[in-house]
Amino acid sequence: MNLVGHVLGRLASAAFLAVVAAFFALPMLWLASAPFDAHPSVTVSPPEFTLDNFRAILDNPYALGSIGNSVIQAGGAAVTVVVLAALAAYALSRVRVPGRDALLYVLLLLSSVVTGTAAMVPIFELATRLGLVDTHLGVVLVVSGGLLPAAIFILKDFMDATPTSYEESARVFGASPLQILRHIVVPLVRPGLATVAVWAVASVWGGFLMQYILLRDPGKSPSAVVLYTLYTEGGQPDLALISTFSLLYSLPVVLMYLFVSSRYGFRFHGGIKR
Repeated sequence: MNLVGHVLGRLASAAFLAVVAAFFALPMLWLASAPFDAHPSVTVSPPEFTLDNFRAILDNPYALGSIGNSVIQAGGAAVTVVVLAALAAYALSRVRVPGRDALLYVLLLLSSVVTGTAAMVPIFELATRLGLVDTHLGVVLVVSGGLLPAAIFILKDFMDATPTSYEESARVFGASPLQILRHIVVPLVRPGLATVAVWAVASVWGGFLMQYILLRDPGKSPSAVVLYTLYTEGGQPDLALISTFSLLYSLPVVLMYLFVSSRYGFRFHGGIKR
């Protein structure tokens, strides 16, 4: 009986894992096949092969340009967040300030509670007064501000794990704090910087609300906003265009993941090899 129960348990576990795998694999299979289907539907079926969907996307005046806009906004936000978070995390890690940890947790808590949606009106008012509406710079600054608290919190753990003896040796030879940060600390916390950069790019790449509010010119809209416009006049989603554009839209992020994975050792369990 114990052997039978063990076999049945293994079979039940295998069946459960197969169902979970199918649950996540079917949408990916649909995304990979629907762009090449002349008449895609919400079901997964052998496609009626065609490249007309890609031609239709290329004829859209904003489709490919929106991917470039997403690269500008996501890349700009990633650079801004990594640089500012590294400076702030290094200062918080090395300088003994009363209430330092409490301040960090308060910033992280406020960034979680007071989201961009809740602060939408004052953010838009501030952007209007500073002339940042309908500019890539305005989007980069706004989304970077929302990502900075969590980025500082992540990088501070990496900074704390860095031996201070290296810095003390460099300081003896006359290195300035910025030189120490650039030539000693940054190489040691490079996996953490890569983590924050990938997280920032992914967060901005899929962002919709702030970009939709701050940008007026369709030529400056990112892909997430342009994707929202791929509907018929009756308000129904055009599955052929949406699936094709979604495939093109996802390729840069997939390539980024593969590059960072090969360079820094990301794995599907979400960790980093240090």
